[in-house]
Parts: sequence; structure tokens; C-alpha cells
Amino acid sequence: MHLTVLGCYGPYPPAGGACSGYLLQEEGYNLLIDCGNGVLSRLQEHLDFVNLNAVMLSHLHPDHYSDILIMRYGLVMARNSGRRSEPLKIYAPPEPESEYKRLPYKDNYSIEPVGPGQNFKLGPFNIETESVVHAIPGIAIKIGSASGTLVYSGDTEYFSGLKDFAFGADLFLCEANYLDPDIKANLPNHLSASQAAQIAAGAEVKRLLLTHQHPDRDRELTRIEARQYYPEVELAVESETYVIAP
Repeated sequence: MHLTVLGCYGPYPPAGGACSGYLLQEEGYNLLIDCGNGVLSRLQEHLDFVNLNAVMLSHLHPDHYSDILIMRYGLVMARNSGRRSEPLKIYAPPEPESEYKRLPYKDNYSIEPVGPGQNFKLGPFNIETESVVHAIPGIAIKIGSASGTLVYSGDTEYFSGLKDFAFGADLFLCEANYLDPDIKANLPNHLSASQAAQIAAGAEVKRLLLTHQHPDRDRELTRIEARQYYPEVELAVESETYVIAP
């Protein structure tokens, strides 16, 4: 299983960067997880978007899905020219309803609602979902195959169930938009680096990859804070590919 980080910033990217987007590949199956602003351009450095098999969206904030609204124009042209014949499957939480209704475009997307507590299969991947604590409904996503297990936190505040959901993961891709002073200031909706690291340590994950970095913050501060609890922490690097294995 190979995970390529296409974008790792939120709620907006720095110059030359992109918001949340991750390409997961195995056995020729191409799954895009989140598709924030800048992701479509970065995706095409690694894969022609017409070769995507499916997209999963953790929630419907624009920094996680806005490029879906742009990709649809490319799909129209690809289908008109015969480069793609089937609609692209998109799995997304159905709320907020106003955002969910923006996703369909002619017959180029096949939209499926997905919520917490679901189990299903996409190509070689076994998918499980869990609810998170965020400003709008969202999901954490567990993706398993014969090659290993990836758990993606999506955007969330701390909650004890995330440790159980991520337990034993080969790679835990976890948001860390905040530092501890932000938590002490009661900023909502996201994890600090130390909270993410404590969850990873308690869940006994094999690797911790922190993402959803604040674009105006020195990334080294995130690393320093997380290392107090998970010494081998890694920070997501755009365009890097990570091998997921047991």
C-alpha cells in the first residue's frame, strides 16, 4: 500500500502548497482521500485524474473537498473525448445538506453517502468509519488490506474513541493543526501535536504521520511538541510517498 501526500495544510495552504489530499494505491486501484484546494493540480504530478477509481471525503469543509468542484469539468472533457466512460464514485458525509448537494454534476459523479460505523470494500481496501468531533459531521477512516492498515483522523478534537479506532495501525495519518497553547486557549475543532502523539502512543501505532499543518506556523514546533509522547513522529511532506506495511 502506497500513500502519496498531495496536500497537508489547513485551513488554507501556504504559497505553492495544497490543503488536504492523499492518494492511496494498491494493486492498480487508486483511491483519493480528501480533495482540498490545490490537490487536483498536485494529483496530476502523480496520476491522471481520469484513472481514479474512487474518492472518499472525511467531511465537507472546503479545504477538504473544494477541488471536487473543479475536477468535474475535467471529467466532462475526459468523457466527451472517450478518455473515461464511467462516473467517478465519491463517498462523503451527507451533511451539511447544502454542501452535499453541491457535489453532483451532471452524470460525471456517482455520490454515495457515508457516515460513522460503516464497513464496506473498495477494490483491495476494507473501509471502516468512525464519527469525530468537529464543527460539522465528519468521519475518521480506517483502510485495511493484505499490505497493512492506514487510519486517517480527518479533522477532529480530542476524543477517547480515536485511540481505540486507530489501535495497532501500521500508519496513523493524524491532523495536528494546533499546539498546546491553542488548546489551553479553548480553540475548538482540532488536535494539538501533543494530543495527536498521545493518541498514537496509546493506540500503539507503528508510525505517526502528522498532517493538516497550519500554514503560518514553524513546522518544527509541531515536531518538538509531538516528540514528548511519540519520539519517532514524522511530519507529512507534500509529494512524498509513504509505504504502508505490517
